[in-house]
Amino acid sequence: MGSKNNPSGSRGRSPISIFIVLGLCCFFYLLGAWQKSGFGKGDSIALEITKQTDCNIISTLDFEPHHNDVPVIDSLEPKAKEFKPCDAKYTDYTPCQEQDRAMTFPRENMAYRERHCPPEKEKLHCLIPAPKGYVTPFSWPKSRDYVHYANVPYKSLTVEKAVQNWVQFQGNVFKFPGGGTMFPHGADAYIDELASVIPIKDGSIRTALDTGCGVASWGAYLMKRNVLAMSFAPKDNHEAQVQFALERGVPATIGVLGTIRLPYPSSAFDMAQCSRCLIPWTSNDGMYLMEVDRVLRPGGYWILSGPPINWKTYYKVWKRSKEDAKGEQRNIEELAELLCWEKKYEKGDIAIWRKKENAKSCRRKSVNICQSKEADDVWYKKMEPCITPSPEVTSASEVAGGKLEKFPARLFAVPPRITEGSVPGITAESYHKDNIQWKKHVNVYKRINTLIGTTRYRNIMDMNAGLGGFAAALESSKSWAMNVVPTIAENTLGVIFERGLIGIYHDWCEGFSTYPRSYDLIHASGVFSLYQDKCEFEDILLEMDRILRPEGTVIFRDEVDVLNKVRKIARGMRWDTRMIDHEDGPLVTEKIMVAVKQYWVVGSSSSSRGNGTSVGES
Repeated sequence: MGSKNNPSGSRGRSPISIFIVLGLCCFFYLLGAWQKSGFGKGDSIALEITKQTDCNIISTLDFEPHHNDVPVIDSLEPKAKEFKPCDAKYTDYTPCQEQDRAMTFPRENMAYRERHCPPEKEKLHCLIPAPKGYVTPFSWPKSRDYVHYANVPYKSLTVEKAVQNWVQFQGNVFKFPGGGTMFPHGADAYIDELASVIPIKDGSIRTALDTGCGVASWGAYLMKRNVLAMSFAPKDNHEAQVQFALERGVPATIGVLGTIRLPYPSSAFDMAQCSRCLIPWTSNDGMYLMEVDRVLRPGGYWILSGPPINWKTYYKVWKRSKEDAKGEQRNIEELAELLCWEKKYEKGDIAIWRKKENAKSCRRKSVNICQSKEADDVWYKKMEPCITPSPEVTSASEVAGGKLEKFPARLFAVPPRITEGSVPGITAESYHKDNIQWKKHVNVYKRINTLIGTTRYRNIMDMNAGLGGFAAALESSKSWAMNVVPTIAENTLGVIFERGLIGIYHDWCEGFSTYPRSYDLIHASGVFSLYQDKCEFEDILLEMDRILRPEGTVIFRDEVDVLNKVRKIARGMRWDTRMIDHEDGPLVTEKIMVAVKQYWVVGSSSSSRGNGTSVGES
């Protein structure tokens, strides 16, 4: 019989059962907390990240916690091979400008100094080593004046150009006083003289071309005046001149005026110069000056300093007859008139011409006009002695091809090529949207890597530049960007130049026209999707490794399945990688992958991280 406090039919709970229930509750609570923390099998991503934690990660490469690491999708494919270092003799290997191969081509018209890439069976499938003692280049602006000897160990220019003030060797560094063959007292004074004729100061002049650039001091000193110069010179007996330029943090490529058109669009540059470049301007019916005319904007300026200017003073020094030197200048004057250029200045060793803004006022005799309607179709196209016609205008006051805003307004103003509908599928509205999108992308990159936007990354390359949005969003005096438009992509390089940026055409199935270790940061957006049926990913990645500096960074943006293939190859290249979700969330199939090239040099048994940045392998 039950009592009032213990009704009939009910049972008392034993202390043991209560203890068991409480114990189970505590156990499952702790188990859930353990799994949520990332140490349980229920969160494989967190487990993977934890496994990959590296106590040597440099704190300055900051991965913000709101980015999720994306695991590699396993496949049945065999694991990637490990790439071995190339022989030490390849430390400065330039695949398409190698001396031995070059010497098998004709010397006429400098054909042997042009691009001659190796056939498939001769390609290197190894990693180009840095020289012993290699160190991170000086930061800009110090790099303009100093280069580590260990990085470019060639002293020949210090002897050959000693009296011309190109470069001096001091202890373990090269010093660049800012001199040149035609400006031994300094590039600043030379540029000041040019600025007395050319409106360099007000933003009208933004893009420049230096043909036969030496160590690119002209381009180096133009930078503080907000002018970007694309400098080129051949890989010749002036050892490493382009390599010095890039090591200084100045845009430059290996190139030559030979038989092939320059890899730039028409009407690209606001100013071009030849400073004792010794290019035979009147040879081949004026073909070389006609090519400069093609890439010079209507209203642009051409500067010639050195032979044959001031021939009366120097013809004996040049070991030429008076008639020969005088005749060369007369021929240049006649050719300039044929091109519709107006002479604006001649004093001492300098002469300056200005290309007229349109052809309305030209009084030409019969001239050979280029028949091709594709003035921007230049990749491996033969140069011809013909004049590229300027775009049509409706009045004598109109600028052919459209008037540009002054820089920096020019950077985000709608380029004339877009206004006129010259780029298929691109309108003013889509152009503005593209700029907004790239500002968003770059802000994300800066959260991933806090060094982006600092002098740590001076030389930057965008391998698939599109409309130049990435470079425009990064625009700063601390860095410059080489905007590459692949030859198989939509031709947008003219738009990039109209924005006041610089770039070049290139086919990524081949080696780029530069020395190893040229770039601090490489951006590859959609590159591998673009090339997945064109050539081997391995070849492209090895070329990226060649031109990337030790401890340099690559940012990939592509479809996840493509990036997983890329990542598998990169794992054998002494790169640390991390894949990150798209900024709009994990359901977006486009992902971001960041890679850092490990530090290693000739003779290294394994990589070491030195003083650079690193990310954990995932």
